[in-house]
Amino acid sequence: MWFLIKRLVLVAAAAVTMAQVSSSCRDFCNSIPIKYPFGIEDGCGSPQFRHMLNCSATDLFFQTPSGNYKVQSIDYDKKSLTIYDPSMSTCSILQPHHDFVMSDIQNAIIPPSYDTVFVLMNCSIDSPVLNHYKNLCFNFSDHSCDELYGTCTSFKLFHLLSNSTPPPCCFTAYDTVRYMSMNILDCTHYTTVYNTDNLKGVGPLDWLYGIRLSYSVPDTGCGRCSRSGGTCGFDVETEGMLCICSAAGNNATRECGGGLTSRGRREEYTWLQIWYFLVTWDVRRWY
Repeated sequence: MWFLIKRLVLVAAAAVTMAQVSSSCRDFCNSIPIKYPFGIEDGCGSPQFRHMLNCSATDLFFQTPSGNYKVQSIDYDKKSLTIYDPSMSTCSILQPHHDFVMSDIQNAIIPPSYDTVFVLMNCSIDSPVLNHYKNLCFNFSDHSCDELYGTCTSFKLFHLLSNSTPPPCCFTAYDTVRYMSMNILDCTHYTTVYNTDNLKGVGPLDWLYGIRLSYSVPDTGCGRCSRSGGTCGFDVETEGMLCICSAAGNNATRECGGGLTSRGRREEYTWLQIWYFLVTWDVRRWY
């Protein structure tokens, strides 16, 4: 009987150990570091950013209702994430329009930064941004639509086909395309440019094409967990904070190294310690 119990305890200990190893959070996706509040595995990072990132064999993607967008970089000091839409046009590539849509929670906690500009191209004369909603358009860093249409190889085609002058305005903010789809705006193409504050005197050929997202970090006491050697995560069922302590072999609510566990008590014994106690106790019985 005791032999069977020992075997069962040993198997359980091995299973728990495997679960602990598999629950550790990956800190890289290829060459991009993954830190709080982001996470790749469910239960890692902040629950507000749950399921936003997907790591493939080659790239890291930001997931939205309109598709997956390649993550170019994450700046944890400036709290920004830069993504690229492979379906949008650029100064050298012309592609059919593709709406960029974020969920309500994404728009609330990780919206496009103030220095990201959406550029509406080849809009009809009936487009809302050229009529009743002209105030939604603006120029940035002394750049104009005329410069864009005249410099970019891909956008010159619009001018040649229509044989008309470029529109007086084509630059707008994300909220415009968020509340009005490209079909409502009646524009056939779009592109996005970020870091616009530093593009004065820089031609469209050298603009930074992509979308910079600006996020805020929830104050959940993550610093305390990190200083104790843990990784900030959350319970996948309750979404309550957890300090994932892979080295210590437990998940604490606040910090590693004897902190409170997810069950609200100090974890005094590991599975291996329990197994050792049972084995030695059985041996002591016979001597």
